[in-house]
Amino acid sequence: QGGLSGALISSCDPQQPLRKVTFDKCVLAAGAHSGKVASLAGIGDPSATIEVLRTPLPVEPRKRYVYVFSTQGRNCPGLATPLTIDPDGTYFRRDGLTGNFLCGRSPCDADEPECHTLDVDHDYFDTQIWPTLATRVPAFESIKVQSSWAGYYDYNCFDANGVIGQHPFYTNLYIAAGFSGHGIQQTPAVGRAISELVLEGQYKTIDLSRMNFERLVHKEPLLEDNIV
Repeated sequence: QGGLSGALISSCDPQQPLRKVTFDKCVLAAGAHSGKVASLAGIGDPSATIEVLRTPLPVEPRKRYVYVFSTQGRNCPGLATPLTIDPDGTYFRRDGLTGNFLCGRSPCDADEPECHTLDVDHDYFDTQIWPTLATRVPAFESIKVQSSWAGYYDYNCFDANGVIGQHPFYTNLYIAAGFSGHGIQQTPAVGRAISELVLEGQYKTIDLSRMNFERLVHKEPLLEDNIV
């Protein structure tokens, strides 16, 4: 076992030199790019002599589209409508007070879009999302897309679940990444858990040890249904 002492940090300005930042403890929470950042510390190096360092942090970016639509249909879902997810993965929820809704759907593995740009595929809405919305909610038969965007989804390609806790070799490196669509739901608990590990050296409130890095080393996936 060992520890990291620092990192080289670059600014947004390519003309600025790399600067070394030293630390006692480090939390790796770089979202969709966490796997790449981990590799900078030698995590996942196939030539490493220590087995645990040959195991990568399997978190990579996946592009996801979010569409905002409005409807003039009668009896559209009201303000108390919760986040609703169809069995095929299409989801929607109210957005504000003016009758707008957010929606989206994760594609199947064969249809994963390239991540080189953040361009939005509007045909995907027309062919894959709108038919489900119209079937699920009759008022959504007549909708109009108001805006849309694409963003990166931090996908754990091992088991689509978060990796939380100390790295088993770099014991001063704490990981919080790979939530595969659960991030905004789990953030309060994860933040508290990591702060407890950093300050107390152990979990106090919720024991999240089953979500540790060791399950990657031992190839023991933590599987869960309905991750979108």
